[in-house]
Amino acid sequence: MTTESTDLLLRRFVSELRGSVPLVAVWAHGSLALGDFQPGRSDLDLIAVVERPVDAQERERLATLHRLLAAEDPDATRLHCSYLPKTDLSDAATDHLTWAHARMLRRPVTPVSRRELLDGGLTLHGPAPTALLPPLTPGELAAHIRRDLRHYWLPATAKPQLWLQDIWVDLGLLVLARATVTLRDGRLITKAEALDELPRLGAPLDVVDDIRARRYGTPDPLTPLPRLRRAARARAFLRRGIRATLTGTGPGTG
Repeated sequence: MTTESTDLLLRRFVSELRGSVPLVAVWAHGSLALGDFQPGRSDLDLIAVVERPVDAQERERLATLHRLLAAEDPDATRLHCSYLPKTDLSDAATDHLTWAHARMLRRPVTPVSRRELLDGGLTLHGPAPTALLPPLTPGELAAHIRRDLRHYWLPATAKPQLWLQDIWVDLGLLVLARATVTLRDGRLITKAEALDELPRLGAPLDVVDDIRARRYGTPDPLTPLPRLRRAARARAFLRRGIRATLTGTGPGTG
């Protein structure tokens, strides 16, 4: 559930976009679409469909818009938007202009995001996702999830320094739990449901409680030694879980 201030921010963003680029539609996915949005903590994950690729002048205009919104509204610092040309609606591999983490970058609109949109994306402007996005091909979502685990998350477990950061612990374990359920059952789950799944996968309960407190409560501060221990345990659990999933011996396979 969004707050009134979040709704106002989204309406303003869409209004400004209509004067900045040839806009076709704006959709929300992620926690906004899945019903697990936490004001002040969750990102605002958006997709803007445009008639054609954004040109250099429009790109500068968009960057200025995002920076202005962030300067005026703290919630806008969490507003991430990919600009998807209408001609690329069926292409889940191509990188698209995206504003995220206070800068312009390029990344794809992944099969996970597309499935979220098709299952229940929020339409903020224009046609609904189901009117424009083609359905995923058989096996496309599972193949993407396995690639992400193999080529991104598994190598990350070999980098101890990363896991001293809260964000890596939080995302890494939640990604594994969500991947497990999707590969097993074919459905997407929220972060709240992923937290409930983690103990069943053998995750350390204190680490799960730590993640839950950061998302839904007030976590206790960690001193350096407990942080080191948490990092080691999170890495070890995640590494085991990913390898089991990829080799077909874990609960995420089927």
